Amino acid sequence: MAQKGVQLDCGNSRHDEVMKMFCRTDQQLICYLCSVDEHKGHDTVSAAAERAERQRELEGSQQNIQQRIQDREKDVKLLQQQAEAINLSADKAVEDSEKIFTELIRLLEKRSSDVKQQVRSQQKSEVSRVKELQEKLEQEITELKRKDAELKKLSHTEDHTQFLHNYPSLSPLSQSASSIHIHPLSCFDDVTAAVSEVRDKLQDVLREEWTNVSLTGTEVNVLLPQPEPKTRAGFLKYSREITLDPNTAHTMLLLSEGNRKATLMRQHQSYSSHPDRFTNMWQVLSREILTGRCYWEVEVERSGGVSVAVAYKNISRAGGLDEYVFG
Repeated sequence: MAQKGVQLDCGNSRHDEVMKMFCRTDQQLICYLCSVDEHKGHDTVSAAAERAERQRELEGSQQNIQQRIQDREKDVKLLQQQAEAINLSADKAVEDSEKIFTELIRLLEKRSSDVKQQVRSQQKSEVSRVKELQEKLEQEITELKRKDAELKKLSHTEDHTQFLHNYPSLSPLSQSASSIHIHPLSCFDDVTAAVSEVRDKLQDVLREEWTNVSLTGTEVNVLLPQPEPKTRAGFLKYSREITLDPNTAHTMLLLSEGNRKATLMRQHQSYSSHPDRFTNMWQVLSREILTGRCYWEVEVERSGGVSVAVAYKNISRAGGLDEYVFG
């Protein structure tokens, strides 16, 4: 606040008078003779009157300062309460998060133990089956070798009478075991594939939902509002890297460059069927969930009807135009 200045010396010391007057024009104390001399025609009042005016201004300034002190003391108290609330909330979030992650880890460990137990049980069963078949085959081989020896001995008999006499006494061959089904060595690869699929799905869920718990870019409102950015440099503080979700892309859209670029093609792409896919309009959603203040930039290589919008994840994928078209 600008304040008035006051000059204390008399404009003309030769009068040697008490300065009981105040010249508002020149903003200085003067004596009575000065008021009718060099300050003639100026706006002059008594020093007492000017003091009363300045006193009112001073009291107003004091009230203003005192009010500001009270307001700032309230702000300090509120900020202190806010800091305490932030600390309590953060401590609770850390404690709850640790419990939840511990539960997740225990669940994963249990699932890992279950898979290991199932694989080992199946391994034991399969190995037992293979050994049982192996023993049967070895017994059959022993019998076949014995029979082969008998036949060989008989075939070398020179006496025709003896040969014909011994031939009917040969024991007939036992029924051969049925054909053996040999499992491929990769019989447990389907387990690895299933576990890998679960891992990929879990990674997708964490990637899509993590923005709900991520604190990156989060602003804590402490009664001092942050000004909105005015320049690109200011906006970049809130920038987000956007990747596109192939499960939502219309089949005429080709995603490339790590799912950060979409190109309209002349032919349908070989996407798998998915309930989240847009079927009537060339649209695609991002993987990221946008919360709080976000900024992103889009580069358009060609003009012609490119639209960028913010939409809810549960937006309809078909139906009427007003149900699924980006608005």
